[in-house]
Amino acid sequence: MNFKITSKAPGRICLFGDHQDYLKLPIIACAIDRYITIDSERNDQGIFNIQMNDLNQSFKIPIDKQNIEVEKDDYLGIALKVLRRHGCIPNSGYNISISGDIPINAGLSSSSALTIAWINFLITAFGINGQFSSVRLAKLAYETEVIERNSSGGKMDQFTISLGNLIYLNTEDDSHVIFSKSIASLIVGVSGIDKDTFGVLASLKTKALEAINQVKATIKDFEIKNSEIEDLEKYLTLVDADLKPYLSAGIKNYFITKAAYSELQKESSDINYLGDLMNKHHLLLRDNLKITVPRIDSMIENSLKAGAIGAKIIGSGGGGCIVAISEPGNEEKIISEIKKAGAIDAFLIKETEGAIVYK
Repeated sequence: MNFKITSKAPGRICLFGDHQDYLKLPIIACAIDRYITIDSERNDQGIFNIQMNDLNQSFKIPIDKQNIEVEKDDYLGIALKVLRRHGCIPNSGYNISISGDIPINAGLSSSSALTIAWINFLITAFGINGQFSSVRLAKLAYETEVIERNSSGGKMDQFTISLGNLIYLNTEDDSHVIFSKSIASLIVGVSGIDKDTFGVLASLKTKALEAINQVKATIKDFEIKNSEIEDLEKYLTLVDADLKPYLSAGIKNYFITKAAYSELQKESSDINYLGDLMNKHHLLLRDNLKITVPRIDSMIENSLKAGAIGAKIIGSGGGGCIVAISEPGNEEKIISEIKKAGAIDAFLIKETEGAIVYK
């Protein structure tokens, strides 16, 4: 048994495919060099003594509590409940210190990073039935965050953080590609406006699925993944006026992600083309799904005026962060202009490896 364990999990940014994964459509995202870190040391108390340093909170979880009563946002308790079903049974206590530099509730998946770092720690400390891998880690995190909580989310966060680097993920069958390349210089701008993840996701998912079902009422085998962009206008005639923007965004964003994937598969990708695709993706998120707010709009506008090749909102929307693509050498100018637009922070990030444990 390990007496000291450190578990780290990165944040993530979505580059292409925001609001697509809950429709079982593909995404392109990357893990970033901002982390949640769990430092642990075994104790003889039979208790997890948990200190969340950044929130100045502490609490205890008895390791032998079989029927764990948990709140919907208690990711640690839910993970313990889920992992017991997979044979991960705590048999000793640990003193746990949790810290991080991922902005909270900002669209960079701090909650998924916490969940994954916690699951990785528990499995390292206490084992699990069957084989364990980065893909299984992602699936366990998805079971914890989405299935167990009956949430509207998809698989993007869990797979990106577990696998690391720049990935393409088919969220329907979990097949994926990990790219060896990076996308130029990436800058994150933090608006400081909290996002409403669950409310926004639930509302947009409901509207998108309702629009798809209206098309299926006439075209029985309709699926966005099998659609043709040339047939978009025909599909839109089958949908109520208030749902047309959601169907249009779903189909157009799917083809944007496909185009970006094709470009990234090339030995030498055209960064200007990828930037143009990102801008088109953002406009659909802004104008069709209406998930931006004025400060986010200003941050995007300023970044582009400062020379960003592409920029978009990250995550569920209503606040949170943006990502901008920069040519090397222009990063500081873009960071400065994003801050002038009201961002509480802006910084250069690098793509990084996935969740890791040190013993």
